[in-house]
Amino acid sequence: MTNTITRRRMMAQIGGTAAIASGFGLQARPVWAATSLRLAVPDPAESSVGRAATRFAELVSEKTDGEVAIQVFPDGLLFGKDQNAAVNQLGSGALDGLILASSVYASFEPKMNAISLPYLFSDYDQLRAYLGGAPGQQLLASLDRLGIHGLGFFLRTFRNVTTRDTPITTAEDFSGVTLRTPNNPLFVSLFKALGANPTPMAFSEVYSALQLKAIDGQENPVEVPWNNRLYEVQGHLNMTQHLADSFLVALSGQAWDKIPEAHHAAVEEAAAEMITEHDDEEIAQEAEIIEKLKDAGMQVNQFADGELARVQDIARGIYADYEDQIGAEFMAESLAFVQN
Repeated sequence: MTNTITRRRMMAQIGGTAAIASGFGLQARPVWAATSLRLAVPDPAESSVGRAATRFAELVSEKTDGEVAIQVFPDGLLFGKDQNAAVNQLGSGALDGLILASSVYASFEPKMNAISLPYLFSDYDQLRAYLGGAPGQQLLASLDRLGIHGLGFFLRTFRNVTTRDTPITTAEDFSGVTLRTPNNPLFVSLFKALGANPTPMAFSEVYSALQLKAIDGQENPVEVPWNNRLYEVQGHLNMTQHLADSFLVALSGQAWDKIPEAHHAAVEEAAAEMITEHDDEEIAQEAEIIEKLKDAGMQVNQFADGELARVQDIARGIYADYEDQIGAEFMAESLAFVQN
């Protein structure tokens, strides 16, 4: 009894594990924690993903009474900014925890491509229901074979195309436009089908490639052109909303086993609470960011009447190409989920 009271008093005095270590943006680790884990994220501490990681760490500390501490390492520091390597390290136990885009995991578990099927989701309510419902649970379970314990998905806002000079308001406007995409075959297939010239490229190279006019544009949620000042080299934000992505919160199987079983439910509750908070905030901020991009000089374009339906028909034509990878049964379940 005395030991528990002492821990609670210490928690009250210093505010749990929410403090940020000086100069590094890292989550401070309490010396008394029975289990201490390191959580890697690819983005800066002040980014949306970095804030989500910090909030998750706070909630874990609160819900386990300080018995489980999570230290956040931003900017890809723990995996040398190589996101594919990060997944391998997580599976081997070299990383304790990781928050990373589900589209990266698709290289290891092709079922993850289901989330990014173009125009699968009509709105954010549908996307949230999918990620938090039975399809999302199946995707989390599919990581077990990789030695990864998935805790949940939080959404990213829909991806949109930015271009230097070309407004995209019709299906034909994609023709010949050279667009940077992630190195994911599904993204490449989509833009080939639309007549664009997709060019996989590391994101670290995108600004200079746009500046040098080696590429015409890129595609990402609106926070990306804002946070990376792409409005300096892009004139148009085209609200294509062509596909969804998400971030996966996961621990290595070894790290999960380190956590006392009595705290497993608390860690899962912390992830679920953080995800709900994050999703609400992310959706609310999208409109604000669009206005900021307008103020920075970007023209915001919508599809002309009838053109969205045309683009959707073209985009959904690639579904059959991914049925074998995703699995015919899971693809059918995914389509049925969003149609109900």
